[in-house]
Amino acid sequence: MSKLKCAVIGAGYLGKFHAEKYAALKDCELVAVVDINREAAEQVANLYGAQAMTDYQPLLGQVDAVSVVVPTSLHHLVSRDFLHAGTHVLVEKPITVTVEEADELIAIAREKNVILQVGHLERFNPAVAGLEKMDDKPLFIESHRLSPFNPRANDVSVVLDLMIHDIDIILALVGSEVERIDASGTSVLTQGTDIANARITFQNGCVANVTASRISMKMERKMRMFRPCSYISVDFQNRVLIKHRTGEKEMFPGIPEIVTEESVFESGDALLEEIKHFVHCVKTGENPLVSGEAGRKALATAIEITKFLKHG
Repeated sequence: MSKLKCAVIGAGYLGKFHAEKYAALKDCELVAVVDINREAAEQVANLYGAQAMTDYQPLLGQVDAVSVVVPTSLHHLVSRDFLHAGTHVLVEKPITVTVEEADELIAIAREKNVILQVGHLERFNPAVAGLEKMDDKPLFIESHRLSPFNPRANDVSVVLDLMIHDIDIILALVGSEVERIDASGTSVLTQGTDIANARITFQNGCVANVTASRISMKMERKMRMFRPCSYISVDFQNRVLIKHRTGEKEMFPGIPEIVTEESVFESGDALLEEIKHFVHCVKTGENPLVSGEAGRKALATAIEITKFLKHG
């Protein structure tokens, strides 16, 4: 099969890494890097022998697949144009600004029979894959995603910047509709919410307590959950999964023993795995791990949390 002609729209912090991954794949040809800042586009494109452009319009209908790595406010416009042109799209998270915009992208992708994948990168963390292999559903989940301040992502609140990663994972693990949301948060350094906590109650009875902060003095990405007969903790940052479960023996009469299993996963390149998965889906027609529908669900929940933070 001939190489997929690929392009990256947006040559900022994340865009340059997308370009690097496409250039490294044998079955892809990185043909263009686009950014309104010509110098930024040239700086990245020149590294990989691609064309630097300041306007993506000439690429419509000329490439097979694109990564859309522009500010969130432009996700809908750029993705829509490429989907209409029959191009497969990997759009960074959150999928769009509004649910209505997400619905339109999903409908176009379905009509054009092209792949729409959303860049929830944490799903490609090997520790998350270990969680998803467990059959029993969680009863209670607690997550903390803390990060030092970074001015790069201030176009969205901490909910859409950081918390949405855990929202996406939790929705996939629980597999039930959201019944109720309670949330609190505050702005500290920016005009938006910088630290937030949400309590999400699902129709199947599961409860998730989710905290995100972008003003922490340390980096932490952890999740803990109770399942029937087990307690599980996962450290996304260090790729460690620990499971405490009841065993077959007894530690006291009538009381089962507690068995601990620890899995430490090798360091990997989550972005490379995400893009390899996208390319695989483009070639095979398989549904992506994080489809447009999954991205929409995470966005809808994040928006409801944001509304609660504003209005109570």
